[in-house]
Amino acid sequence: MTKIQKQLVPVALLSGILAISAGFMFAQDQQAAQDQQSQDQGQYQQPSQDQSQPQSADQNQGDAQDQNQAPALDPPGRVARLNYTDGSVSYQVSGDQNWVQADPNRPLTTGDNLWADKNSRAEVHIASTAIRMSNETGISFLTLDDRTVQLQLAQGTIEVHVRHHVAGDAFEVDTPNLALTLTQSGEYRIATDPNGASTTIVVREGAGEVSGGGQSWDLQPGRQYAFTGTDQLTYNASAAPGFDDFEDWCQSRDQAENNSASAKYVSRDVDGYYDLDGYGAWSQDPTYGSMWVPTGVPVGWAPYQVGHWVYIAPWGWTWVDAEPWGFAPFHYGRWYFVGGRWGWVPGPVVVRPMYAPALVGFVGGGGFSFSVSFGPGFSGIAWFPLGPRDVWVPGYRCSPRYFQAINITNTRVVNVTQVTNVYNTVVINRTVNNYTYAHNTVAITAVSRETFVNARPVNAAIVHVNETQLRQARVANTTPIAPVRTSYVAANAKVTNARPAVPFAQRPVVARLNPATPAARPVYTNETGPFNHGPTRPAGNAQPPANNSQQGSRPGFQPFRPPANGTNTHPGTANGGNAYRAQNGTQYNQNRPAVRYAAPPQARDEQYDVHPPLNQPKEQSKPAPKQPQAHPKK
Repeated sequence: MTKIQKQLVPVALLSGILAISAGFMFAQDQQAAQDQQSQDQGQYQQPSQDQSQPQSADQNQGDAQDQNQAPALDPPGRVARLNYTDGSVSYQVSGDQNWVQADPNRPLTTGDNLWADKNSRAEVHIASTAIRMSNETGISFLTLDDRTVQLQLAQGTIEVHVRHHVAGDAFEVDTPNLALTLTQSGEYRIATDPNGASTTIVVREGAGEVSGGGQSWDLQPGRQYAFTGTDQLTYNASAAPGFDDFEDWCQSRDQAENNSASAKYVSRDVDGYYDLDGYGAWSQDPTYGSMWVPTGVPVGWAPYQVGHWVYIAPWGWTWVDAEPWGFAPFHYGRWYFVGGRWGWVPGPVVVRPMYAPALVGFVGGGGFSFSVSFGPGFSGIAWFPLGPRDVWVPGYRCSPRYFQAINITNTRVVNVTQVTNVYNTVVINRTVNNYTYAHNTVAITAVSRETFVNARPVNAAIVHVNETQLRQARVANTTPIAPVRTSYVAANAKVTNARPAVPFAQRPVVARLNPATPAARPVYTNETGPFNHGPTRPAGNAQPPANNSQQGSRPGFQPFRPPANGTNTHPGTANGGNAYRAQNGTQYNQNRPAVRYAAPPQARDEQYDVHPPLNQPKEQSKPAPKQPQAHPKK
């Protein structure tokens, strides 16, 4: 195989893709909501157009955007999340040179890197899929969007449990000498040595395809495959070995998810549902149904109060909660204040509900003054959780179908008609409606601008806001704060020496799919100045250099090249190709045309790979005991 120099787009460009992500909720009239609750429930459709001025769908969408800007580019509806660490685990976020101690609950996406050091382990979830890392293991997210997961396994061992494989989606693990495509739900162990000359794959269940050295192989369940070499691969297949300590641990983690009581109320595609079991209780609310109430929170606690804000492209401002259960309730569903306590109301139990960076509304910004308490000149920003009947309006640009999907999959009582009305009035007509908790002091959390923009812990810097101040507060349609260099990583994150010996960008890697190449995109805010006007930001707000900016290219990057004689049964792509064809003829393509959303299917356990531990022998059916025979009396 000829090695090819491949220039990767610097991941720093990701921060300029979309607008600052901070949405605002707009409450609907409750009586109207009840009247329409049964209408169009759970159905997706394009927002209605003004009948007096007929417009095409493209024109309608364009009205929600400035005429001199590019059309909406929807961000992914899923992210990765580091949900468990044991030992020394660190990450390197897209656009930063430093490796810092891992920050659980921080969303991870394209361009982010993870490292588990000696005597350490980590667990990452992408919706219902678990990726578990053994010691001295490093992975990079080459592509992570709605249809493609592409990981670089630079070195070490991972176990991947794909619980729900969607036909047409791609899941690829790229190592220094091969590209592995997972084609079915199942459990896979992949290990590659630090020198990049060999990769061993154990298929416990499922199926996969390996590409490398101009050849392809189909992988079957219950087998182990060892591939050696780089330009030319040799392999050895054998029966799958027994489970070691690492895989035993993986099985125990699976069982904790399988047995989660919260799976009865929350889709398994909502990562973090299993964390709720030990930190709260489920109850039934007469208005909103199933509701989870956290225990152990202090008096006066409100959602989005213990954690910090970071800027993560392409969504923008993103909430990172500090509670061990603090992922699902802050990126999915809604919050409800009843009986003097807060309860989390999840959305409908559907397949692949959509991730949001923070389901909150904002007040304050440049015009929100705390002069009553602190004197003139002190300004800050405040926010509040969305209520169950509120429609979230993302602060970044998005399409009407994205707007519908992210709301319908995260609340049970808001229907498409209501979402469409809010889209037309708020996004297109640029008006602001009322919403549930904006002027409720028990819901508001306020901090200084410096705390917010510098990713500092919120709970240590909360500013009291009274009702008079809230009545005078301004509600904005986007967060009017631009990120600075310190906005991308938590302020208390410590730079660590726990890092790979060789940067991932300098490692060789074989791939069938080209890693994601996001287009440059301006950042839009309400703040005046050059930050508004284009993809080039002023020096003060410039994104740090990309991980690979000093290298300029990845010397070892090798797109999979099919053999010249065309005998490969799995045609790959050469330079610049984005598609590959699997054995069964399914076409995978990163540049797929947009599709119209349909109502998401209900999620049921039989759709997911939920089963007893694989490391325990299957119970043998016992013969039925012999029934005593009746004997006639003598």
